[in-house]
Amino acid sequence: MLATDLLPDPAAPGRLRSFPAGIKKSAYTPTAIPQLIEEMFGVMLDKVIQIPDPHEQGFFIMVHLPYLQPFEDVNKRVSRLAANISFNKHNLVPLSFIGVPDDLYILGLLGIYELNRTELFKDVFLWACHRSADRYASIRQTIGEPDPFRIKYRPLLQSMVTEIVSQGLDRGMAKIVIKGQALRLPVADSGRFIELIETELLSLHDGNFARYRVTPGQFEQWKKVWNK
Repeated sequence: MLATDLLPDPAAPGRLRSFPAGIKKSAYTPTAIPQLIEEMFGVMLDKVIQIPDPHEQGFFIMVHLPYLQPFEDVNKRVSRLAANISFNKHNLVPLSFIGVPDDLYILGLLGIYELNRTELFKDVFLWACHRSADRYASIRQTIGEPDPFRIKYRPLLQSMVTEIVSQGLDRGMAKIVIKGQALRLPVADSGRFIELIETELLSLHDGNFARYRVTPGQFEQWKKVWNK
């Protein structure tokens, strides 16, 4: 998903690399042998799941995935997101790199590429972990606890909004579709579900419709029908 529409070959995103890759500002050259890339990618995944500590798991994947460069592009971005898999599984604060100095992050990676040294990168990683925890605690105090009902029905809410917008349903047809879906839910949940769907539809605007995976054209066409 990170590489969608970024690469010349539409089949490249998510596929292991099959040609040489270079690292900007580094003399390090990752292996270009497809069989070895596939083998080492498997070894990396086998090893990371054997690490019991979630922070060590996250750090391991952030070091080894960029070092191997298994994908044509977005390797560092994939590694930063993949580091959060272990945090999510253990219900820990997710790791955010917002505000992390770019120069220190890159220097830490260059230390791994050029010298196989992880000290600087480890310091950046731990600093980011502490900062993320502090920011998360502050944000939770501000916004309060998440709504369990909304979390429970989030996938269904999203798919319903996507369906209504992408198919260009007007208010009358949308009401029929929403009511039909609500009838399949437990009686105690149906009223609240209808309320949430209607709130989501009324809250759509140019800045947030993309989260429902509809195109700008679909959204504009739906608005014309919806606002009649």
